[in-house]
Amino acid sequence: MDFSLSKEQQLIKDNISTFARKELNKDAVSRDRDQEFSKALWLKCADQQLQGLPVENEFGGAGLDPVSTIIALEALGYGCTDGGLNFAVCAHLLACVIPIWKYGTEAQKKQYLPGMCKGTMIAANAMTESGSGSDAFSIKTKAEKTAKGYVLNGIKTFTSNGPVADLILVYAVTDATKGYYGGISAFIIDKNTPGITVGETFEKMGLRSCNMCELIFENVTVPESAVLGAIGAGAGIFNYSMEWERIGIAACHVGTMERLLELSVNYAQTRTMGNEPIGKKQAVAHTIAGMKTQLEAARMLTYKAAAGIDKSRENAINASVAKLFVSEAFRAIAMETMQIHGGNGYMTSYEIERTLRDAIGSTIYSGTSEIQKNIIAGWLGL
Repeated sequence: MDFSLSKEQQLIKDNISTFARKELNKDAVSRDRDQEFSKALWLKCADQQLQGLPVENEFGGAGLDPVSTIIALEALGYGCTDGGLNFAVCAHLLACVIPIWKYGTEAQKKQYLPGMCKGTMIAANAMTESGSGSDAFSIKTKAEKTAKGYVLNGIKTFTSNGPVADLILVYAVTDATKGYYGGISAFIIDKNTPGITVGETFEKMGLRSCNMCELIFENVTVPESAVLGAIGAGAGIFNYSMEWERIGIAACHVGTMERLLELSVNYAQTRTMGNEPIGKKQAVAHTIAGMKTQLEAARMLTYKAAAGIDKSRENAINASVAKLFVSEAFRAIAMETMQIHGGNGYMTSYEIERTLRDAIGSTIYSGTSEIQKNIIAGWLGL
């Protein structure tokens, strides 16, 4: 089996990593400190079509296949040291753009995708609630049918991009008797719709330049044209977006892991102890060898999952396997990078401590590691 990239894929990877290193890293330390989302950098990402990678050209996207899309996100993670900006792009693309691209009507695609791909319209996914974090089956937000369409009531939390969003993809219960499959629907809603309030804005340990908030829906009236897919199809839409999200964010992590490995190798070659580089010490060399092994395994699992998108519903297990392994490896490699750098790694100026803070969250969002194990076990019949 040939694992090499095509010329086109290598060009995509090189161009995006070069762009990210050149354009996205200035003031990353202060943006993290101030929890600042940069609209200017967001628009620069859109100029590279990062917010619309798999979407057809006619709607403003780059028209990439799934594997090439994942390679592009890997390059973003490698080149951009601002994990919050990377996460904001991924949350918009994977959990909002892709569901509308896949399930939207022609009218919905024409209305929303061009702006979402150009970056002039920022989207947020509103699924999580205070009582249904990893348990998506337990959401309480309701959408009741009326003569004018639907009325939504409920509270969503941990909504990435929520404070800066123009558009919200909301999941709500439309028929409680049918449960998760058949009872939940997705709605595309303008954030300025009367009844939507931005609640608490959260201060986070990591990913601080990606703003996150609570969204409150009080008698929010939307027309039937706001329904994405069909009434009762919300579970399938959400699951599909999570397959993409788990693989896409994993790809971004793979890129960051490669950058951390390179930092560690360089430091081990140049930092001396006892008149020789610390890389000559077996403890350091073996740690870095293990990091390299984890990186290569993470990349192959991510590429395998990407190659299976839209080919089989059973690819969900590949997405969970990749998400589980990559997030755990990312956290471990970030910790090992700090350990190799010693006191320097603990300093803000080296930017390793920020990456470690970002990496810790990777085992929680998009389904915790424990949830991924449950999913994998379920596919295995356990």
